[in-house]
Amino acid sequence: MSRLFSLENLYQLNLSLLITHEIDSAFWKEWEFFGLPGGIQLFLLLNFALVILLLHGYERLVRKQSLWKMFSWLVIAAGFIAALLHGYFLAAGHPQFRLAASLITLVAILLTSVAQTTIMLKQE
Repeated sequence: MSRLFSLENLYQLNLSLLITHEIDSAFWKEWEFFGLPGGIQLFLLLNFALVILLLHGYERLVRKQSLWKMFSWLVIAAGFIAALLHGYFLAAGHPQFRLAASLITLVAILLTSVAQTTIMLKQE
């Protein structure tokens, strides 16, 4: 059971959930929601850069190379930001991200970020 909740598995799960959320964000045209200039093209470019960066962080975590803690905290922060920001917009009545799959993904991101935070604090 402890292997299931290893830092490596939680990082991988959280990153996978965040990527899934970004796929969902494309459905909801999140670039319009946040007024991102450049539309879908900039949205895709930013997501590509983030995925490459965070996959690199996963490799560093697995190998326990320098900066692995920073990358883990970065994924945790992204998870909390995504869940809490969208939670705020949902509470404010915005119609986006109200499908069951969208909501489940956001809740799963929040719970995984909490679990990953717990493991990271034990690493300190």
